[in-house]
This record gives sequence, C-alpha cells and structure tokens, in this order.
Amino acid sequence: MADADSPYHHGNLREALLARAEAVLATAGADSLSLRALARDLGVSHAAPGRHFRDRQALLDALAVGGFTRLNEGLRAAVEEPGPVTVRLAGMGRAYIDFAVANAPLLSLMFTVKHADDSSAELRELGHQSLRIAAGLIALAQQEGVVRAGEPDRLAQVAFSTVHGLAALAVGSLLEDTPLAEATDLALDVLLTGLAAPRGDAARPGA
Repeated sequence: MADADSPYHHGNLREALLARAEAVLATAGADSLSLRALARDLGVSHAAPGRHFRDRQALLDALAVGGFTRLNEGLRAAVEEPGPVTVRLAGMGRAYIDFAVANAPLLSLMFTVKHADDSSAELRELGHQSLRIAAGLIALAQQEGVVRAGEPDRLAQVAFSTVHGLAALAVGSLLEDTPLAEATDLALDVLLTGLAAPRGDAARPGA
C-alpha cells in the first residue's frame, strides 16, 4: 500500500492509473488491463483504484475521453494556426495522422468505446467534436471559394476516411518502402485536389 511519502498520497493516483493503463494498452492491448494489476504496478492497495474508477469499463471510458480530448486539441491547434485555409486543412490532416500512428491502440479503443451501446454522452460529444472541427474549417474554406460545394460534415467524413486509412496502413507496416512523411504529403495533396472548388464555383456550404 502507498505510504505518506508515495507520489499518490496527495491525490494524483487517478492520473497515475491512467498513465499506466495507457502504457499497458500500448504494449499489451486492452485485454491486459485490470484495476488490480494497475494497483500492483503502482504499489497501492487493490482497493485504491476503486476510489477513482468504479470498474474496468469506467477506466476504459476515461482512457477514451482523454484520447479524444488530446486528439481534438491537436486538431484545433492546426485550425488556429496562421496562414491560408488550405495549409490549415493539410495541418489538420497531419495532426490526425500523427496522433493515429503514435496512439494506434488508444485510437482503436476510443472508437470501440464511443460506438458501444452504453457509451456516455460526454464520450459521444467528444467524438462528434472531431468531425465538427474539421467541418468548420471546411465551411470556412468554402466561404473563401477554395473548397468545392457540398455538405461540410460529409466532406469532413471523407477527409477523415483518407487520413485514417493512411494511418492504418502505416500502423500495419503496409506502406512498403514509402516513408510515412512522403505518403502523408501525397495523400493530403490528392485529398486537397479533390476538395478544391472548380474555377468560378462559389462553393457555398451545402450547395
């Protein structure tokens, strides 16, 4: 059990549990996660994690919430970068690929938990935010006349499918001899070319 000198004595056990759980997830998968094992790893009593997570599912939900929060922060940072909207669209695509490749087991867990029948409203909202962030930038690009007409949400879904697919290939070591950076540049070039508005098209959102 943790004593008074333990780093978890003053209330940061929840953060420590999540950090350790994410490390286990990355190396051994979600099936290896248990509150009892995490308590043992951290040197605290078996009952201690129960003060923060009622059960294993609550731990998985918290991991997914943290993952979506970090993903959305990365997407927003790309959107808020100065520069042309097309550059920011590409930056948002890179932010997603970087996160997905660096956190593949976590991303898989995020989507699994989000689509569960009993997923929380908070988790569903965070998941939807990712799409809204992308759709908002696409709508802005439409207003500037650089992205084709169409429903921004649907265009955002297609954009996500492109970058998610590339990330999945990278994680599966299926890019053969193509470096990820080069594949990312090519994928984003193809994506932005496909999204581009024809000359003279005002590209009104939802047109």
